[in-house]
Order: sequence, then C-alpha cells, then structure tokens
Amino acid sequence: MDLILWRHAEAVEIPLGGDDMARALTSRGEKQAARMAAWLDRQLPDSARIWVSPAKRTEQTALALGRKFRTSPALGPHGTVEELLQLVLWPQAKGCVLVVGHQPLLGQAIAELLGLNASECAVKKGALWWLRHREREAAAQTVVVTVQSPEVL
Repeated sequence: MDLILWRHAEAVEIPLGGDDMARALTSRGEKQAARMAAWLDRQLPDSARIWVSPAKRTEQTALALGRKFRTSPALGPHGTVEELLQLVLWPQAKGCVLVVGHQPLLGQAIAELLGLNASECAVKKGALWWLRHREREAAAQTVVVTVQSPEVL
C-alpha cells in the first residue's frame, strides 16, 4: 500500500475570533498547490483514492489536482493518527491513498509509521511525504518513497 500525506499549501492567518476551518489559501499557497499538483498528477495512479480534511484550505489544495476526492472530519485539525490510519485502511488496503491534511497530524502519522522517537516530523506547507508499506523477509516495513516540496519542483 502507498500512502501519500500532503500538507495543505500556505493559508491566510486566522483572524482574532475567526473560523480556522474557513481559512483560504494565499496567492502563494495557490501557486504551491498548483506546482505540487502538477507533479503529483504525473505520479499518481488513476485508481488512487483521495481523502481531504473538510477545512477550506485543504479542499483548495486538493482542487488543484483536478481529481475527485472525499472529505472526512478524521483528517481535520483535531484528528488523530488512529483515525487517519483507520480511514485509509493502513496497511491492509491495496493501491494508493492520498491524504490532504494538516500539521501536526501528518507529522505524527509519519513519525509513527516510520517508528521514529520524535512525536512528529516537520512537514512544510504544500509538501508531501510518500510512504509505502511492504513485506520483506516475513517482516512488515514502511519505506519513504519520496519527500517533495513545492519550492523545488
């Protein structure tokens, strides 16, 4: 199974007393999302399943890809690693799943899946981590396929 964790692109700051879920991408964030989406569209299998947080900034990031997606509150700013992994059926699912979400959830999931001592990995805005679950010599492994940032594409 392949799991791609894509952090939403740069969004406007939350105004005092504002709704975090309604935050939109900045113009820089729109460019980041478009750059990463162009790269990802060339790599992503047509059969990939796409899950997105219901926050406006994550939906805008996913829309840059131009593919159908589903939203889930489990991927929102207060979601847990357990909810994320249950949603994508890690590691039993076949094929590829793309998740567009938030920090610290994505970084926490990466740290857990890679068995790191840190509580989370840093994931830049607009960047993605592509992880693969595989069986080798009767042992389960999670490997990093690639880490991409929109600034280097």
